[in-house]
Amino acid sequence: MIVHIKHFERTYSANLHQPLDISIPLRDGMNNPNCFYAPYPEMTPVRSGEFVGSTEQGGLVNFFNVKLNPHGNGTHTECVGHIAQERHTIHDHLQQFHFVAKLVSLYPMRLKNGDRRIGLEQVKEVLSPGEVEAFVIRTLPNEDWKLRHAYSGTNPPYLHEEAIHYLVDCGIKHLLIDLPSVDREEDEGKLLAHRAFWKYPDNVREKCTISELIYVQNDIKDGLYLLNLQIMSLDLDASPSKPVLYSLFD
Repeated sequence: MIVHIKHFERTYSANLHQPLDISIPLRDGMNNPNCFYAPYPEMTPVRSGEFVGSTEQGGLVNFFNVKLNPHGNGTHTECVGHIAQERHTIHDHLQQFHFVAKLVSLYPMRLKNGDRRIGLEQVKEVLSPGEVEAFVIRTLPNEDWKLRHAYSGTNPPYLHEEAIHYLVDCGIKHLLIDLPSVDREEDEGKLLAHRAFWKYPDNVREKCTISELIYVQNDIKDGLYLLNLQIMSLDLDASPSKPVLYSLFD
């Protein structure tokens, strides 16, 4: 199926039969990325008397309980409720799901203190004001260890709050990254990048989202895409998510 998207003065097409999934599938156990010391996902069959919810174990159907932490276990999308004192849910705030997005690949810069950070000038080089609503960052180097890496206690790369302010000024409403967080792993609770993105608490951008722990394969080229941002209808600040890109062509 071909759909047509008008973006400024140009009309693009996208083939919906050619999705590019940039989410990480959740698996049972430790074969997942993990951060902030969250427990790993658990997927266990329901047991009740002689009933077992596993066909492998002799049951008639598969009927599993799933235990997970959206922020710590894999690809997820969060709203301002992640940091707000007030209650905000991703189900309430993300109610549109298709956006024109720009994918870029960036090397986090190493600082004197050993941190690796994406800064303002790097973002300015690849994004212009008003260009798109969604911005997807693939950090380099890009290896498949990101699909199962244990990030806790490793001080992963993050974004400088000035870069976030620039994204907001450019009109970015949905930010997607392949890192555990836009903020430093240990930042004394300042959460500068999160606060900058949502303009919390003074001028809250309720309809804006951050997606973390995505994975963009190397054969997906930088450029413009149609983004379909899929979530579960969870009454929480965040949900496991499935962002999908579709190549745009003239």
